[in-house]
Amino acid sequence: MKSRPEEIKRSSQAHSVAIVVARWNSEITERLLNGALRYFEEIFSNLDSINIFRVPGAFEIPIACKTAAETGKYEAILGLGCVIKGDTPHFDYVCAETTRGIGAVSLESNVPTSFGLLTVDNVDQALERSADNSQNKGREAAQTAIEMISVLDDMRAINNEEC
Repeated sequence: MKSRPEEIKRSSQAHSVAIVVARWNSEITERLLNGALRYFEEIFSNLDSINIFRVPGAFEIPIACKTAAETGKYEAILGLGCVIKGDTPHFDYVCAETTRGIGAVSLESNVPTSFGLLTVDNVDQALERSADNSQNKGREAAQTAIEMISVLDDMRAINNEEC
């Protein structure tokens, strides 16, 4: 079993992953995307099995993730976006519904769907969480996706052994 992060090594066989990234706040979301892609470059010999889909904003991430899951092509999906708090309740609605939607995709499809949505008070917080380092939240979403593929594969293997 290789479900622990330290056991996931560079592999010649890349997993098929869809990345759904919001264009809104693109200065930040492109940094999240780059963090995810850098992680995948570290563990896969190529990125041919990674597909990137851009949507207008965070609110559109769940339906794109759901559609990706329904194709049956992807072993994991990442939802990357950034919502920066403003002066109206719009922030709360978008964050809550996007969070709920991304979670529902995982539960309804059994395809691990990683939450890479920054919900921050200001641009400085967004820049910090999307920096080019190991704490980049896009990178963390990619790590989570690969770990969950491994965990679910391990669980399915155990289940198959018991049958």
